[in-house]
Amino acid sequence: MGKIPVKMKAVVYALSPYQQKVMPGLWKDLPGKLSHKVSENWFNAVLLLGPLVGTYTYVQNYKEKEKLAHRS
Repeated sequence: MGKIPVKMKAVVYALSPYQQKVMPGLWKDLPGKLSHKVSENWFNAVLLLGPLVGTYTYVQNYKEKEKLAHRS
């Protein structure tokens, strides 16, 4: 049993360095998209940002107390 050779065509995708509109839909209505994502996922955003802001506030407070500790 012989095998019949089949010619295959390859598709090559490339971006032209002169192409100006690579992803035009990405930047269209960006504030609206961001506000929609935040309003959909506000609970997850609070769970992410709460500990980060709390840690930052604690560190700033600790540093300030350390600066003022030698005064008393």
